Amino acid sequence: QVQLVESGGGSVQAGGSLRLSCAASGNIPSSYCMGWFRQAPGKERVRVARIYNADGSTDYADSVKGRFTISRDNAKSTLYLQMNSLKPEDTAMYYCAAAHSCGSWYRWALDAWGQGTLVTVSS
Repeated sequence: QVQLVESGGGSVQAGGSLRLSCAASGNIPSSYCMGWFRQAPGKERVRVARIYNADGSTDYADSVKGRFTISRDNAKSTLYLQMNSLKPEDTAMYYCAAAHSCGSWYRWALDAWGQGTLVTVSS
């Protein structure tokens, strides 16, 4: 069973950068799709970015394209989210998640969630 633990959240001023990490334990097949969701206060959880383990292909929400970069280090079983040019509207709890396929990812059929890490961006 996959277990996910996020880290790297914090407070930053607008225009700043943060890098989130997600350490995965358990067997992570190459078919898995992994990535990040976020939930702002009073709002629904939304997809942010995902990466397909088999080929490294990525996809991003329009709101973060060009500012956020998702990557992985398979040797360390760790997923990253580099966040640049942060805006106050990026303030949210960020969750790492894994699905057994990218089709499942887009259907919100996730196999595992992390506990979340808080990102606060001040203006």
